Amino acid sequence: MRYASNACLNRTVLLRTAYVIYLYKYVLVICDMTEAFKQTESVVLASLGVLLITSFAPIKFRGFASLENDTSIISDSLDSMSGINKSIVLVHGSWSDGSVWSKVIPILTDAGHRVIAAQLPLHSLENDVATVERAVERIGGPAILVGHSYGGEVITNAGYNNPNVTGLVYIAALAPDEGETGNTFFEKIPAEFSKTYFESIANDSAGFLYFNPNRFHESFAQDVDSADANILAIVQKPFNQSIIAEASGPPAWKQLPTWYQISENDRLIPPEIQRISAERMNATTLSLNSSHMSPVAHPEEIAELIINATKVSNSTH
Repeated sequence: MRYASNACLNRTVLLRTAYVIYLYKYVLVICDMTEAFKQTESVVLASLGVLLITSFAPIKFRGFASLENDTSIISDSLDSMSGINKSIVLVHGSWSDGSVWSKVIPILTDAGHRVIAAQLPLHSLENDVATVERAVERIGGPAILVGHSYGGEVITNAGYNNPNVTGLVYIAALAPDEGETGNTFFEKIPAEFSKTYFESIANDSAGFLYFNPNRFHESFAQDVDSADANILAIVQKPFNQSIIAEASGPPAWKQLPTWYQISENDRLIPPEIQRISAERMNATTLSLNSSHMSPVAHPEEIAELIINATKVSNSTH
């Protein structure tokens, strides 16, 4: 708690110092350093010094809770002035980890957004939802949740009744309604998709499912460089097969603005199911000629969709 509070203090001090320096430079420009001003410069500096000390006085005597509230107010003011959502939580899917966003993250941060890529344990849906909820709490709202693949199911639950979440972005993702499970999905997919799963996955002694690395490129990321696809296969996180039977809760997409990117060449989640999901939630839709791994194959387009979502969701809340 002390470290977090010190960070809040440092940020507040820096913001206020910058403001005083800006005022001083503004005075210099207006006065153009005339002889008259030079004679009174010490008086101006002294006045600004008093302003600087006075602005810090509330910080010195307030408790840590007040400090955090003060920092939150400053951050919220800056965000409202910019007119965009600043916080983005990225959520990976099964057989994946946060590195799937490695090409998207720099674009988002360069655009001025705060970004966190949640690392799901993949032990249970409940646990994964809690992980994302903590990520939202840590990064602060208002926030956009972005889910890829199974990550879509996670954000569907993590965003429900969450006052800090203002929009959902689905990237070739599952978007279940209440009561639906992974089995619901498998019952809907064509035989050739079921065959891909049946021939490519195997479980370990603890019941965690792995995707065959030798089939990863052709099934997950056929439009991604083979070297990148091999890395994705190596860093894959297995998931507990019990997640497939877990029922999804009330969906946040019934409460919030939504966006959906459809991967037209997806070999894991049929594009038609993606379209049905997007239509069911009345999502703003982007279609890409992409494999399942669109964040890797099309990072610019994915980043643009996310950035657009931050602007729209902020204006509607």
